[in-house]
Amino acid sequence: MDSIINFINEILWGYVLIYGLLAVGLFFTIRLGFVQFVHFPEMFRSVLGSKQNDKAGITPFQALCTSLASRVGTGNLAGVAVALYLGGPGALFWMWVVALVGMSTAYAESTLAQLYKIKNENGDYRGGPAFYIARGLRAPWAGAVFSVCLILAFGLVFNAVQANSIADAFQGAFGVDKLWVGIALAVVTAAVIFGGIKQIARVAEFIVPFMAAIYLLVALYVVFTNIAEVPALLGMIVQEAFGLGAATGGIAGAMLNGVKRGLFSNEAGMGSAPNIAAVATPQPHHPSSQGFVQALGVFIDTILICTATGLMILLSGVMVPGSELTGTPLTQAAMTVHIGGMGHYFIAIAILFFAFTSIIGNYSYAENAMTFLKLGNRVGLTVLRIGVLVMVVWGAYESVATVFNAADASMGLMATVNLVAIVLLSGTVAKLTRDYATQRRSGKSPLFHAADYPELSGKIDLDIWNRKDPG
Repeated sequence: MDSIINFINEILWGYVLIYGLLAVGLFFTIRLGFVQFVHFPEMFRSVLGSKQNDKAGITPFQALCTSLASRVGTGNLAGVAVALYLGGPGALFWMWVVALVGMSTAYAESTLAQLYKIKNENGDYRGGPAFYIARGLRAPWAGAVFSVCLILAFGLVFNAVQANSIADAFQGAFGVDKLWVGIALAVVTAAVIFGGIKQIARVAEFIVPFMAAIYLLVALYVVFTNIAEVPALLGMIVQEAFGLGAATGGIAGAMLNGVKRGLFSNEAGMGSAPNIAAVATPQPHHPSSQGFVQALGVFIDTILICTATGLMILLSGVMVPGSELTGTPLTQAAMTVHIGGMGHYFIAIAILFFAFTSIIGNYSYAENAMTFLKLGNRVGLTVLRIGVLVMVVWGAYESVATVFNAADASMGLMATVNLVAIVLLSGTVAKLTRDYATQRRSGKSPLFHAADYPELSGKIDLDIWNRKDPG
């Protein structure tokens, strides 16, 4: 099994995605007029817009928190440490690049998810890549392939990865047996996911801002106490990124590991966050507004949180040639240097919150895929939920190498399907972006008018988009 997984990873990450992700991000950045930079303030307006009373969806802030719940996980802690260990300090630079161009990709995929969303049998919004592939490209078979990949990757494999990181951290910090950590985690997870997507959104809205703020405050403390070393450190990161420094990874190692871990963390282009973006009631009532919300999610995840982890590790001095420290133990060792014996416990608690919220966020994506496959009934969702809990327990004691490699393979297959789809639908994204910007420049609150898009006739739900007052 390891040989098969490694072969798939070599093809996808060695030849397809490492170039494809950057290329698609650059493509959308240029085609959309550097949307992630020009319209950066719009990201905050879209998150904090006036509240609506549309009970079919969740709020933009809840959608942001739920997507961050999934994005901010082991990739921000253990994943960054692995990238630095394998690719050197330059890997952090390539994570920044992936995030900055990936913000445009995240904008595009979430805008499409909003546009092509539907209402399920309970009157709740559902959508995501499977829906825009099936409706926008008239390729329901490809939507089904994507949905199966999503369920395998996010419903199952990725949750094993998150559970593994929690178990490792708690065994190292508190000496708790991994199996018992897995069982306890499964019990708490069950209490949340059996309440459905809206309950997940409410939990994420409470936990995510708190956990992100605490982590960033600690990082700011570390940076300011070592401020004299920061300019030289930033210079070294850029040098190493292009193979000009002393790291053995060179430009290839830095780029490969930075891109892989950058995507694993912020998920831009993977087709995951659009699933929760589709569930939101946009404010203003235009598909692009949810694109802006999810672009902000990429910025928060990588430019803020991953950078915080990377700087804390590099400023600690624990990453030295010949050291075997990597993953969570490397991050914990770095924090111990900065805040003493509490470092081990702080990272263990941080991983608990980061990874637990990832598990419930990942599940919400899989539930959308079940809706597309016509399996979103009580029996189908119960089977999915039990499968999630089994993978949480299994992942808690399985070897980290196996679960990380399997996660890379699943993520690669999903991302490939999604990237092809959003490029084919890029014309629609460009038109929506121009429409939004034109209305905003004229002093209006942007509103989607289906009549202006005759080419979408029969592809979108007019009952959703023809309402002038979504509340």
